[in-house]
Amino acid sequence: MAYRQGNGARNSGARTSSFNRGRSGGSRKGPMKKFIHPSKFINKATPKAEEVPYESKHKFADFPFGSQLHHNISKKGYDTPSSIQDQAIPHIIEGKDVIGLANTGTGKTAAFLLPIIERQTGISLKPSVLIIAPTRELAQQIDEEFRIFSQGLGLYSALIVGGVPADRQIRELKRRPNFIIGTPGRLKDMMNRRHINLQNINTLVLDEADRMLDMGFLPDIRAILSETPRDRQTLFFSATITPEISVLFNTFSRDAVTISVRTAETSEHVEQNVIEARDKTHKVELLTDLLGQKAYDKVLVFGETKFGVQRLSDYLDNSGIPSVAIHGNKNQSQRARALKQFKDGRVRVMVATDVAARGLDIPNVSHVINFDTPQTYEDYVHRIGRTGRGGASGCAHTFVEASSRR
Repeated sequence: MAYRQGNGARNSGARTSSFNRGRSGGSRKGPMKKFIHPSKFINKATPKAEEVPYESKHKFADFPFGSQLHHNISKKGYDTPSSIQDQAIPHIIEGKDVIGLANTGTGKTAAFLLPIIERQTGISLKPSVLIIAPTRELAQQIDEEFRIFSQGLGLYSALIVGGVPADRQIRELKRRPNFIIGTPGRLKDMMNRRHINLQNINTLVLDEADRMLDMGFLPDIRAILSETPRDRQTLFFSATITPEISVLFNTFSRDAVTISVRTAETSEHVEQNVIEARDKTHKVELLTDLLGQKAYDKVLVFGETKFGVQRLSDYLDNSGIPSVAIHGNKNQSQRARALKQFKDGRVRVMVATDVAARGLDIPNVSHVINFDTPQTYEDYVHRIGRTGRGGASGCAHTFVEASSRR
């Protein structure tokens, strides 16, 4: 059953008039949106089956790391590895190529960072490690974890992503960091401008490989990888295997060990429903009323365009509902600040384009609201996968036109 307009929405026309003045939302580039029947946005959550806890074969103390790295791991509070860490770390330590199939939030960043940090200690040729991620936020998260794990080891990184001035990144590259962590577009740009030389790379990581291909980065990735030595160690991490990813694996890796700890998407365990709305004004009224309810304590709202997301977030914020926006027009520091405010609970609503749908670990999201429907059903699954994680309950609402269910 769809949510209906409540009493509070009947008198809120004046509130939304300012939201609807001016532009209608901005154009969206990219493939045409696929029609998704609204019935696919409705699902009664099924209780999660009792999961058999993974029994790790190792403790972190068992891995052959140096004393400083063990100290950093212990300081982080790590004791028992997750399944991807337990299975991938021994192979990476041995120098093997690895294909890791794992969901977001399973600890895969530490799975590749820890053994790489151990193996790079004392190597003088720099930069020696290249880590490529699809989004600025994921690259920044990897860089933050690297800095924690590498304390006291004399290893340094350069974060090379779009949305921030290139001058500072050029200065960091001139310091010859051990690790380069970045996104494909800015990395390719820096290579073209001859600020990055990859001839000494001995370890290459592609994180969220499927997402990078979804975002159209395959030509950039091929160009970057072709500039690295053939005898490097190559680590691919992805949630899914597609024919394009298989070709990429086979082209750029050698005798890779495949480790799969991937579990089913969480959508069947998320309570899903549609909200019928007559038009955009009505959608804003209904959304405002929902966000006024106490149960909506950490809400991720998805919109289609950068302009529309920013305008909706500004409207909510001005209406007394603390909100931040995250989209491609924000620079890196703005996006990082918005994400931190939402994670820390200083605001309870984040309005986002699909840049936030994958690759970000945002704990305890109570609700996902699709203010605009996604491009594809796969995008929908990724969006609502931000809630109902780690055994918690979650809810997802999707706005549809009042006539579209007939």
